[in-house]
Amino acid sequence: MKRTLVLVLSLCLFACVSGLESQSVGAEGPRNANVDAIFADLAGMRPGAAVGVVMSGEVVHRAGYGTANMDHSIPITPGTVFDIASISKQFGAMAALLLEAEGHLDLEEDVRVYVPELPDFGHTIVPRHLIHHTSGIRDWPHVMNLGGVDYSDVISFEKILRMLYQQRAINFPPGTEYAYSNTGYNLLARTIEVQSGMTFRAYTQEQIFEPLGMTHTHFSDDYLEIVPGRAESYAPVGDEDDGVFRRQINQLTALASSSLNTTVDDFILWMKNYETGEVGGEEIIGKMLHRGVLTGGDTIDYAHGLTVGAYRGLANFGHGGSWAGFRTNFVRFPEEDLSIVVFCNFSTCDPGGRALKVAEIFLENRMDSTAMPLEESGEVTEPLSLADSELHEYSGYYRSPELDSTYQVFVDSRGLVAEHWRNPPSILSPTGDDLFRGDRRWFPEVRFFRNRSGQVTGFAVTGGRVRDLMFERVQ
Repeated sequence: MKRTLVLVLSLCLFACVSGLESQSVGAEGPRNANVDAIFADLAGMRPGAAVGVVMSGEVVHRAGYGTANMDHSIPITPGTVFDIASISKQFGAMAALLLEAEGHLDLEEDVRVYVPELPDFGHTIVPRHLIHHTSGIRDWPHVMNLGGVDYSDVISFEKILRMLYQQRAINFPPGTEYAYSNTGYNLLARTIEVQSGMTFRAYTQEQIFEPLGMTHTHFSDDYLEIVPGRAESYAPVGDEDDGVFRRQINQLTALASSSLNTTVDDFILWMKNYETGEVGGEEIIGKMLHRGVLTGGDTIDYAHGLTVGAYRGLANFGHGGSWAGFRTNFVRFPEEDLSIVVFCNFSTCDPGGRALKVAEIFLENRMDSTAMPLEESGEVTEPLSLADSELHEYSGYYRSPELDSTYQVFVDSRGLVAEHWRNPPSILSPTGDDLFRGDRRWFPEVRFFRNRSGQVTGFAVTGGRVRDLMFERVQ
């Protein structure tokens, strides 16, 4: 009888404890009503956001809004797993600093010493250039788009590196300018793998996530991996107010630059680490905020996977992220010890704007009266008008050896058209002598070149993160 009673009591105790644990998974709170109001439009059967706010070491808001998976009506909670896109870069930078502290990585060494597959571009690129986006290495999203790769395709870490190893030029001499490069962080991840003797996923797991107790966090190196509790991402079809969304496919494994899967609950532990230094210690946490310095002496705003700035008179640092339908933002006001993270799973969420509104709730009495006005954008160059006979001079086939990819350029009723078998056609509108603007993101500016006889021999594509990527006329 006694044994039966003990067994029953034990089972009851186990059930009660298990019940409490199960209730805590996905449970929310504390909540701030004013923060809730900022995300009130995300309620119900639609994509939404998970939000975490930490002030003076304490969680002051922790909640989910909207739906993580619209097929199965699964709500977003602080335990929902998001791909946080470029916010991932600070973890890549931290991994590099930890490896440096171990004596296994020199941030001033030629990267080709560590990764000899990298082409010799005629300039020395060092890991510090990769961290600060001053390497001159072209950004893979634009380059791969030009090569006919769609963002919804399978884009693996290995494929990005193979693309990089085929490049023949960089945007500028390393250290002379700043130009955001996801590819640079992917090369940093490969460098860390070589020097640590571990996969990048395993190294960050061992050195960062496990020590902080981030048990639902990992760098994705397998797009087919099953991740319990992971959110899908979406984009609105037409007007967002119509409530119609489409799923955005995510098959990216871009280590260090992106592809970190984590939850708001886990990221709260990381935000606290900026105050406690549990991982990295005071010295490395301090280094994380050291901004890059160009060879000309100018200091840029970008530090180690973090942008250092200010809002309404208060210093802050953080980063945003964008991939597929995921939009994310992290901002910390160090002097006020306030950290905010917003993870969204739809493309029009504006997590950065929402995060700053959250900051105003807690810091309004310390902020300047108004935010700095946004700078006016430059004037858009109006297209010129060219006769068909003039446009026909550019007709032909153009190939990029770096991309192993060819475009046909021809004239039809739409004007000058550039077509690739994997990309939709792009209309090239003339804006100057041999200069055109495309209507697709992969052709922001196209400049044709001629030989001494005046014959068109090729063109170069230039954008914000890619400069002078050459296509040679082959026919």
